[in-house]
Amino acid sequence: MKPHLEEAWRAIRLADRDIHAFHVLTEDAEVHLSVICFHAQQAVEKLLKAVLFAHQIEFRRTHDLAELSYLLSQNGVLIPLDEVQLVRLNPFAVTYRYDDLDITTITTHEASHWVDKVRRWADGEVTRVEKQGR
Repeated sequence: MKPHLEEAWRAIRLADRDIHAFHVLTEDAEVHLSVICFHAQQAVEKLLKAVLFAHQIEFRRTHDLAELSYLLSQNGVLIPLDEVQLVRLNPFAVTYRYDDLDITTITTHEASHWVDKVRRWADGEVTRVEKQGR
């Protein structure tokens, strides 16, 4: 397998760990939303990076979902979430991890839907690139 595709599949496997943690944590009402959605943000970030790897698009080290999405769109790859959704997930990477605010920008149900949608999309994108032999 080509190195960029190996890296793409690796990123998906790592995202699956965060997806699993996200789903487990949503079952515990005592876990703060910032902790739960941190894993949603991390999963989406890794999935976007998986598709960037697959398409051999260079990116800087960042947690910014909007920036990663922009790079994909600049290269003709459209993602299944819009910028507003990405901006709502972004603060869970860093900002909300170091604050004790009550968060009302997202629900676990929304986050779950977005994570699942991006997971299916990333798998399809990487599979498609792999089948094309690129």
